[in-house]
Amino acid sequence: MEPRIRVMREDWADPAVALPSYETPGAAGADVRANLPPEARAAGMALAPMGRALVPTGLRVGIPAGYEIQIRPRSGLALKHGITLANAPGTIDSDYRGPLGVLLVNLGDAPFHIAHGDRIAQLVVAPVVRAGFEAAAELEPTARGAGGFGSTGRR
Repeated sequence: MEPRIRVMREDWADPAVALPSYETPGAAGADVRANLPPEARAAGMALAPMGRALVPTGLRVGIPAGYEIQIRPRSGLALKHGITLANAPGTIDSDYRGPLGVLLVNLGDAPFHIAHGDRIAQLVVAPVVRAGFEAAAELEPTARGAGGFGSTGRR
C-alpha cells in the first residue's frame, strides 16, 4: 500500500498553484512549485550568483510515521542554470508540521529568476530505518579499511 501524504496550504498560499505531482508514470520525485506571497507573485524572486534563498511552497505536509520526504534538486535547473539545493538532499521528518520551504542556491554565473508557480525541486518519499548506536572498543576489519574521502582506487 502506498503511503498517503496529507498536504495543507498556508492561509496566504495561492490555491491555483498545483500540489506536488509526479509528471511521468516512472518519476520517483513529485515536482513541488514556488508559491510566493501575494506581494511577490507579480515580480517573482531573483537569485543572484552564489546567492541562496528559502523559496516558499505555501504547503505543510503530514508524513506518516516510518517515512520521510527528501527534497532533491531538479536536474534541468542544475544543468542549465546552476540552481541546486544548499542542503541536498533536504529531509522532512514525519513529525514536522511547519512550512515547507526549499533552500535554493545559484551556483551559476547569472542571476536566476524564480516565477510564481515554477517547479523548483522534487520530493521523494522514502521509508526510514532507525538504528541503535552503541559504543565499541574496536570495529570489525574490512577490505576497504579507513579509505574514505577522496578514495578513488587510484594511487
